[in-house]
Amino acid sequence: MIQNRFIAIVKKTFRLRKVFLLQALMPPSFYSERIYDKRYKKAAVRGLFAVLMIMAGFSMGLGAQGYSAERSLKVALLPILDTFPFYVAEAQGYFDRYGVAVTAVPVGSGLERDQLMQSGAIDGMLNEMASTANFNREGIQVRIISSARKAYPHYPLFRILAAPGSNLTAPADLKGIPIGISRNTIIEYVTDRLMVAGGLSPDQVVKKSVPVIPERYQLLLQRQLKAATLPDPLAKSALEAGAGAVIDDSAHPQYSVSVLSFHLDAIQAKAEAVRQFLKAWNHAVQDINANPESFRSLLLQKIRVPKNIQQTYRIPPFPRREVPSAAQWADVMNWMVSKGLLYAPIPYKDSVTNEFLP
Repeated sequence: MIQNRFIAIVKKTFRLRKVFLLQALMPPSFYSERIYDKRYKKAAVRGLFAVLMIMAGFSMGLGAQGYSAERSLKVALLPILDTFPFYVAEAQGYFDRYGVAVTAVPVGSGLERDQLMQSGAIDGMLNEMASTANFNREGIQVRIISSARKAYPHYPLFRILAAPGSNLTAPADLKGIPIGISRNTIIEYVTDRLMVAGGLSPDQVVKKSVPVIPERYQLLLQRQLKAATLPDPLAKSALEAGAGAVIDDSAHPQYSVSVLSFHLDAIQAKAEAVRQFLKAWNHAVQDINANPESFRSLLLQKIRVPKNIQQTYRIPPFPRREVPSAAQWADVMNWMVSKGLLYAPIPYKDSVTNEFLP
């Protein structure tokens, strides 16, 4: 039995290496910038190590509570605000209440997360529509089962900010000025859409690649970048540190949404577990939206919130029982095709389902 497991791990590992090679050789893709960025080598190594550990059955929580494999899920989570309902559901005991064992698999980057999903080491993940589309470019592998977070009035996901002390206060002021972004990601997508919504034409929007978000934050505050797009709560921290607001997505919420995506294998073999997972997630969302301040201490334990706003940052509401609309998906598809990230749009119904919503 141990020998068979070892053989399976080796096969999975070599399959993963093949996938990475194909992605590296692919024409402009979602991965292109990050694969060759030295700063992501460590993330790639960590991802491969995590794959081996999880496949070998050494991940924490495996078989916890005596649940069967069909009632157990592994979900990759970045240390970002969007994942907060998971930790509330865990702390409140909702996964147990709904009869599903869920193991959080912490990841340090989108690349590491996607490696785990590609290898089959996880069942689900928190990601973006562009990431799901990238998985499904050659055939449907994952499907979005729920929205995780979106922009609301006074609660943006992303902000385009100007360096401290500048006189850049509106999108028109950024005509021809490089904006720090990470290419081929939701950051670039939102930047493009917000700048056009602010009155600029696409050819007037200039971007500078700074893929590591903390570095982008520091370069902006040090005035080495005149403008940058940052996610909250880091963007709110930059504002408190002197950066200037230019535009954010709270007035254009259709452009910013994170999602929960699950592999087709999990959807087919663990359908009831996926359904109960979403019930627990939505129960947690209901609690957060009703009394966000009661969860501040848990937020600071689980989510990276900069020190200068830890006690003042307003915990945002989270969406309940919804998936991205067909129009939102179509707009992301159009953007990806225009960027050469896809050869053709992927149909909405193939990548998004509402059948698991409670």
